[in-house]
Amino acid sequence: MNNTMKTLEEFLELFCDELDHTDASKITSSTDFKNIGEWDSLLALSIISMIDEEFEVLLTGNDMLNSTSLSDLYELIQTKSS
Repeated sequence: MNNTMKTLEEFLELFCDELDHTDASKITSSTDFKNIGEWDSLLALSIISMIDEEFEVLLTGNDMLNSTSLSDLYELIQTKSS
């Protein structure tokens, strides 16, 4: 566990590490993560778990539904970690 806040770029790298079939070079902070081809409930749970482990922030399914871009998700993590 790491209590140091990660940058947006580090968050994007961690997010891409969870993807199996998506070209990470196409993922940016403005990517609507729910429109990624492999996005499903299992990937959402993997992302929630990664965020819990890496940022010590517990997101809900509604948090994921209410976020659009990866930068939205990152800002939510920052808000919940402070």
